[in-house]
Amino acid sequence: MPRIAVPDWIPLQAMAGDEVLPAIGTQPVLSPYDRDEVARVDVSGEEAVDMAVAVARDALGTAPHAAERARILDRASARVAACSEDLALLIAAEAGKPIRQARGEVARCVDTLAFSAAVTRTLAGEVIPMDAADSGVGLVGTTVREPIGVIAAITPFNFPLNLVAHKLGPAIAAGAPVVLKPAGRTPLSGLALATILRECGLPPAMLGWVLGDRVAGEPLTAHPDVAMVSFTGSSTVGWAIRAARPGIRVALELGNATPVIVHSDADVYAAARAIAGSAFTHAGQSCISVQRVIVHREAHDALMDALLPLVDGLVAGDPLEEGTDVGPVIDSASADRILEWIVEATHVGARVVRGGDRLPSGPAMLAPTVLDGVAPFTRVMREEVFGPVIAVCAYDRVDDAIAIANDSPLGLQAGIFTARVDAAMAWARRLAFGGVLINETPTFRADQMPYGGTRGSGDAREGPASAVMEMTYPKLVITRLPE
Repeated sequence: MPRIAVPDWIPLQAMAGDEVLPAIGTQPVLSPYDRDEVARVDVSGEEAVDMAVAVARDALGTAPHAAERARILDRASARVAACSEDLALLIAAEAGKPIRQARGEVARCVDTLAFSAAVTRTLAGEVIPMDAADSGVGLVGTTVREPIGVIAAITPFNFPLNLVAHKLGPAIAAGAPVVLKPAGRTPLSGLALATILRECGLPPAMLGWVLGDRVAGEPLTAHPDVAMVSFTGSSTVGWAIRAARPGIRVALELGNATPVIVHSDADVYAAARAIAGSAFTHAGQSCISVQRVIVHREAHDALMDALLPLVDGLVAGDPLEEGTDVGPVIDSASADRILEWIVEATHVGARVVRGGDRLPSGPAMLAPTVLDGVAPFTRVMREEVFGPVIAVCAYDRVDDAIAIANDSPLGLQAGIFTARVDAAMAWARRLAFGGVLINETPTFRADQMPYGGTRGSGDAREGPASAVMEMTYPKLVITRLPE
C-alpha cells in the first residue's frame, strides 16, 4: 500500500474539454525510494492526442480577456498555497524529492503563477514610429501580442509541479490553448495543477492533457495543428523534436554539466556551503545542480577541508522523512549509469573521496559523492550526470578554468566565486553559458528571471515574462489618420 493517499480531486485520466479521453492502457506511478505504487494512471495514444489537440484548436480565440485570465492565475496561486502540504507530499512520493525540498518547489509554484498573473496584466505591444520614414507620415503603427496557436507543453520528472507551472502560466497569460503532457513517471503533481487551474475558472477547452511517455509525446509533438512545442527535458529528445518540426516554434530548455569556478581569493567557506547545499538537492537531479567544481590550486585544499564535513553531514534516506537531505535518483537504471561514469573517471586518475556507491536503503539510493582530481575529458566533466556527484579539478590560470568550464557541449548556467567582482564580470563574458552567477552557485533560480541556455542546452528563455514572448507573436496594426 502507498504511504500517502492521492487526493481524490486529482484525475488519473487524460482530459480534453470536459471529456475523458480514450486510453490504450494504464501504468503505475512508482515511488523511486521504495518502488511502492503511488497511483495508476491512464496511458494515451494517438487517438487521445488527436482529440485533445482538436479541442484546443477549436478554443483558439475564445480565451477569457486579460483581466479574467490574471484573476484565474491569482486564484490558482492562492489555491496552490492553501493545499501546499498535500502537493509537497505528492512530489516527495512520486519524484523521491525530500519533503523539505518539495515544499520549496510548491512555494516556487505559487510565485510562478503570481508572476504569470502580473505578466497577463502588463502584456503589451509597442508604438512604431511610422513617420521616421517619409512614406509613413500620417500613419500610426502599433503592435499587439497574439497567441501563437495550440501549444504542446512537455515537462520532466524532476520538478513535476513548478516546471508545469512554467508552461501553463505563460500559456494562460498569452491566451493560448495548451495540451500538457507531464512526465510519465511523475504525472500526478502536474495533473493537480491543471485541475486547480480549471477549478479556478480556466475554460476546460483551454487546457487539456494526455498521459504517458513516447506513446503520447511523439504524436503530440508531431501533430500538424500544434503551433509550438515547449519542451523541458533531455538534450537528445529536445533536439530530435527540433529536427522533426523545423516549421514551427520549438522552445528547448535542456540539461547542463554545471560548473563552478572557485578562485584563489574566494571565501572558500561560503563557496563550500553553497556547493554542498546546491549539488545534492533532489539527489543532483536538477539541470543546474553543481556538478563540476573547478578550483584554483592554491585554494584546493582549503575548499576540500571545508566541503567534505558538510557532505558528511548530509542525511540520505526516505524522502518523506523531515530530516532527509538526499533522496533517491529516479530509478535503478539511472543509478547504474551514474556509477558507471564514476568508475570511468577513476580509471583515468580521479579519486573517490566521499561516496561512490549505492546505499543499502534502496537500488536507486546513491551516497553523496565527491570525486577529486577528475580529468576534464571524462563524462562527469563534460556531460550531465543528473545525480548526487561533484567532480573536482584544479587549475592554475583563469584562462584554464574558463576553458575547462566551456569544454562541454552544454551551456545553461555557470558560477564564479571570487573577491574580485570586477574580474568576475569580465570572466562571465567569456563563459559560454546562458547565465553566470557571481558568488552564488548556478543552481540558483528565481522564477521571474529569464532562464535558459546556449549551445546544447537549448535556446529558449523561461520565466513568465520571457516565455510569454515565445508563445505570442506581434501583430502590426497601421492606421492612416485623416489629413
